[in-house]
Amino acid sequence: MRNKCWLLLVAGLLATPVRAATPAEAVPATALNARVEAAFTPGDDIGGKVVAAIQRARRQVLVQAYSFTHDDIARALLEAYRRGVEVRIIADRGQTEQMERSLVPGLAKAGIPVWLDGEHQSAHNKLMVIDAGTPAAVIITGSFNFTRAGQYKNAENEVFISGNEALAQAYVRNWQRHFKHSQPLTIH
Repeated sequence: MRNKCWLLLVAGLLATPVRAATPAEAVPATALNARVEAAFTPGDDIGGKVVAAIQRARRQVLVQAYSFTHDDIARALLEAYRRGVEVRIIADRGQTEQMERSLVPGLAKAGIPVWLDGEHQSAHNKLMVIDAGTPAAVIITGSFNFTRAGQYKNAENEVFISGNEALAQAYVRNWQRHFKHSQPLTIH
């Protein structure tokens, strides 16, 4: 009987149609009242899409990063900071302190406020919230580390969600929860 139930479950799952997403497909998410775009590596230029979103920022970019070695994304954050956009970063303590090529210390040295999250075994969030509290709010999240390996060597995904202020605020609240236990990165 147990095997028969298992077979029925598997047969039911196999019979359910699955719609394959295409790279960079805009999906209307009516339940979220949002625009959702998915991107995948290898193939899509996730780094370029992240840079373009940062370049459109007018007010604020909140970042949570595990690994950070992608030069173009770091440069875009620095440019946003220099044009008056509030940029704040929470990074994984271990990755920042142990990874020789981490760009996080350089961003802090350039003046961007950076905090290190050492509260967890891994502060594995990889996200940005751009211009929360405005109609232009964008959430960027997925498996994509802000690294060159994430763009050129790994199989990664990223989702860009816009048009849902309530969801953006949920991500801001999550960022703030991690900010409370993170320590400022001081550069000597």
